[in-house]
Amino acid sequence: MNQFNLSTLIEQLKQPQVYPHSVQIPIEVIQTHASAVFLTGDYAYKIKKSVNFGFLDYSTLEKREYFLTQELLMNREIAPDLYLEVLPITLSNNYINLSGEGEIIDYILKMRQFPQDCLFINLFNQGKLTSKHLEDLGKIVAHFHKTTKTNSYISSFGEIPMLKKSIEDNYHCTKPYIGIAQTQQQYQKTKEFTDRFLSDKPDIFKNRQQQDKIRECHGDLHLKNICLWNNKIQLFDRIEFNEEFRFVDVIYDVAFTIMDLDAKRRQDLSNIFLNTYLQETGDWEALQVLPLYLCRQAYVRAKVNSMLLNDPQICEQEKQQALTIAKNYYDLAAKYTKKRQSCIILMSGMSGSGKSTIAQYIARQINAIHIRSDAVRKHLGNISLKETGADELYTPSMNQKTYHRLLDLGLMVAQQGFPVILDAKFDRHQWRETIINLAQEQQIPLHIIYCQAPISVLFDRLSQRTGDISDATPNLLQQQQAVHEPFNETEQKFLQSFDTTENWQTSVDAWLNSELFKLVNCS
Repeated sequence: MNQFNLSTLIEQLKQPQVYPHSVQIPIEVIQTHASAVFLTGDYAYKIKKSVNFGFLDYSTLEKREYFLTQELLMNREIAPDLYLEVLPITLSNNYINLSGEGEIIDYILKMRQFPQDCLFINLFNQGKLTSKHLEDLGKIVAHFHKTTKTNSYISSFGEIPMLKKSIEDNYHCTKPYIGIAQTQQQYQKTKEFTDRFLSDKPDIFKNRQQQDKIRECHGDLHLKNICLWNNKIQLFDRIEFNEEFRFVDVIYDVAFTIMDLDAKRRQDLSNIFLNTYLQETGDWEALQVLPLYLCRQAYVRAKVNSMLLNDPQICEQEKQQALTIAKNYYDLAAKYTKKRQSCIILMSGMSGSGKSTIAQYIARQINAIHIRSDAVRKHLGNISLKETGADELYTPSMNQKTYHRLLDLGLMVAQQGFPVILDAKFDRHQWRETIINLAQEQQIPLHIIYCQAPISVLFDRLSQRTGDISDATPNLLQQQQAVHEPFNETEQKFLQSFDTTENWQTSVDAWLNSELFKLVNCS
């Protein structure tokens, strides 16, 4: 299909008589660098453009049929309600039709159409994308990654030479846009960062393979490829055209969504999504490679928008919009190369004191990683977060394992440049002292936040608690009160207390804006 024929095909697919059902007029067309989608009302139809970008090749009729069929099969696994069938586009008496009569000139994917307002990107633009949506998405993506397949072939795509090739291809594709959509300095900065990241961390990438974290993922999980339809969040438009983009580390998918929200200046929402995903999976080690994929995904979105500048099917106004978007993504990719100032915040207090509520709030304000001991304990015990732990989950030895794991994670996350909040009772000197010593050795700023409320309030809160991963019950409160060891003189240097029966949010905001907090540059 040459470009003239593509233009003719697009124009004819806008005509109602082509379709064997009633349509909404006018038929809306959504174009990308590689495809065109026609919204007809009840159904959406997608064609592949006859293009070959190296990483994507739809240049022959046979390839377009093959990749449309692959798209159908792969996306049926994750969005069976949406993907229906691949149909031939036939030509008869100089008019195209989808009835199969005449010469086959191309192929088209038929999908069930959902209202465009259901797209996460449009929910966001309308101010309707909520924290609950991002929490639910984190759980859905975690479940998807747990069930999607891996094997030795898929895992091989986690080898550093494979990763390097995929990333180098992006730089090769975007060289022509230096001086147009990105600066030479941005290009050099991102390239040096990804080169160094891959060369400095071979053991970490090898561990990701050994832990089966390289899986058949989505590959393009940004807000335009997620919808809320039929009261269910659905992932769609999974990458079918290139195994390098689909056989990836699970955090690669997560990074796409985080990056997309960061680009829209909503780190509070990306933080909710990331922390929910990590809590569900227990895969906090993924943070060791997340910076690479954040930079990479921003650069990919910059590349895709840059390529629209050369598409003859795109009007000048759309090209100017694509240029602006591309510049913003190149800028974001460069920003991801900067290592942030980390810090460690210890939450302390009895069950029901509001530790997790305040920790979650602070995490969203400073974009911190929030790690709850309840989640760590259940992952160590290999039980679902929703499941109530048996007595063996709360033995002294299990308490030791939980705190050791929590402290190891806190140090690891802080060393990667993330602020981290360790959310546990921290009622003993031994655990507080250990993390204080480690933080001072590593020169990591530290804060201790103690949450408190009258015992009667704690009792009422725990009695009414539902849907939380904690197994704490009111009958534990007296025991917790008895074993809590008061903060000593050393610990008090790092201590900030909050009465959670008062207007704690105002108090927390004041603390976050205080000179002491700014001094350690934790945000």
